[in-house]
Amino acid sequence: MNLANQFQSGFTLFLSLLVEAFPFLLLGILLSSLLLLFIDEQALIRRLPRSPLLGALVGSCIGFLFPVCECGNVPVARRLLVQGMPASVAIGFLLAAPTINPIVIWATWIAFRDQPEIVVFRVLFSLAIATIVGWVFSCQADLRPFLQPTVTAMMPRPQPETVAVPALLQSGTYLLSSPGQPLALDTLTLAPRVSPQPWPQRLPLLLDNILQEFRELGGILVLGSLIAAAIQVAAPRELILSLGQGPVISIVAMMILGTVISICSTVDAFFALAFAATFTPGALLAFLVLGPMVDLKGIGLLLTIFRPRALIYIFILVAQLTFSLCLFLNLQWS
Repeated sequence: MNLANQFQSGFTLFLSLLVEAFPFLLLGILLSSLLLLFIDEQALIRRLPRSPLLGALVGSCIGFLFPVCECGNVPVARRLLVQGMPASVAIGFLLAAPTINPIVIWATWIAFRDQPEIVVFRVLFSLAIATIVGWVFSCQADLRPFLQPTVTAMMPRPQPETVAVPALLQSGTYLLSSPGQPLALDTLTLAPRVSPQPWPQRLPLLLDNILQEFRELGGILVLGSLIAAAIQVAAPRELILSLGQGPVISIVAMMILGTVISICSTVDAFFALAFAATFTPGALLAFLVLGPMVDLKGIGLLLTIFRPRALIYIFILVAQLTFSLCLFLNLQWS
């Protein structure tokens, strides 16, 4: 393939990635803005389970309510994380939402209607991996060292523990409240409540938030798609496909392909269907599970939330769990 044909193929792949991803990115930004303006996020967060493991499981299932792919879930997860959502819930949602949603499940069923076990195992493996990774990150008491400074700057500061001091030993101006207890006048307790803004005044805020996130995430998506297209053209795909023999090497080959190809989770099942006759079931699932969680196109978007160190941890955990589950399936299937 000469240079002109390579450039044309790369540009075609670049445009195809953008065409697939941009609608879902816009959907995620819209959902994020709606969460910002019209939903009581604090009430939602207060209703989440306190248990790290259960919270990670619930976060993984929340993706069923937000039918967005790996491009659209990033702004939603970032918005919820900024509002104080526990790390286990946020990471569980971030990893599972691209797969655990009705659109992707339906598309996978249409592609593999003759192999319904692929659909079942894709949902189970994705749910298990997202829950485990979210649970692991819940061991970090403060997630701020793993987050980008722009994200931590928007997060509420943790309140330091205070020692109770008798009211008579405190300074300030007080009055007696109805139970007869001292009430400090220098607090916000007596401040008038600010009435919510009317809908006509909220709409400009909605548009401003959409434009701001679109400028930030859209540019990164373009760069990630460009890198993914360049690698697909430069690396001979036949080399990867020739390694797809046997229960182990086939999984590794499809994990590499799923990371490099960066195809949207709503259509990746139809791409994997082309390899169903030559690759093992575990290899097909490795492509369908790992790709939506971590691929070249989404790494740039994930870097808007996490520092590179945290992203490396997430990738290693997801890759190890995916390989182990898919290898176990291949050994049991053979």
